[in-house]
Amino acid sequence: MPLLRLFSYLWNQGVATQTTLFPDLAEGVRGMPKITEEPCASGCQACADGCPTDAIKVFKFDDKGGITLDLGSCINCGLCVEACPTKTLINNPTTKVAVKERSGLILTNLQKDNEQAKAALTKMKEGLPQASFGPRDPSKDFSWFKRSVAARVVSTGCSACDMEIGAAGNPIFDIERFGISIVASPRFADALIVTGPVPKGMHAALTSCYQAMSSPRVVVALGTCAISGGVHRGGYAETNGVDHILPVDVYIPGCPPHPWMIIHGMHVAMGKEPPAREGL
Repeated sequence: MPLLRLFSYLWNQGVATQTTLFPDLAEGVRGMPKITEEPCASGCQACADGCPTDAIKVFKFDDKGGITLDLGSCINCGLCVEACPTKTLINNPTTKVAVKERSGLILTNLQKDNEQAKAALTKMKEGLPQASFGPRDPSKDFSWFKRSVAARVVSTGCSACDMEIGAAGNPIFDIERFGISIVASPRFADALIVTGPVPKGMHAALTSCYQAMSSPRVVVALGTCAISGGVHRGGYAETNGVDHILPVDVYIPGCPPHPWMIIHGMHVAMGKEPPAREGL
């Protein structure tokens, strides 16, 4: 009898899995910040002053002001959106945030035809880290994994991102329906998903895992910590993200990323979905 009641309960629940792919976040849910076309207030530094990870830079060219925002360093605290008096920065509900180029995470409202602005953006791009294994191969064929991809997750210290990966596998999101499976061994993996700030104590383990994978292989930096180190960046433990030691193919920003953001990032890694934006 209890078994029949359980079966009846499950039957009446209906289908929980979301059928709309990559929907916007619900109203009131904090996403990544977004730069609008609204000009900054003259002399305003509120967003940069309140940013805990120094992800925002304020520039002044001639009589105009501008900002750059590095989503790879952003922890979704929302302080910049709350502090901005001109709505130059607003909440962005999109779940399509993954990119292939690290520079694609740098947003700006600067006029790119301004020579000073170009120089500032170029300097910022050149300051991004290069992996010790060499830069990512831009010609890599992602279509190898278009039907399915097996991913090995290496957590280097971020339980929040790990929990969101787990949530991506629940009946609501059901990441496996897209051909994405999590495997225990790097020898069976096509993709290496890295979470956490990658402290020095994890460098050897992470590179060993990468070397154990067969080619072709892709590396996914999942979460702000894995991309840049986040609030841990620059510390004695060298927690500056995975970019310093492995060539990253896909970046999924967020602290932590929403399950749909993770699924979008894996679609990008499989060559099934275009990235959110190209590099500068």
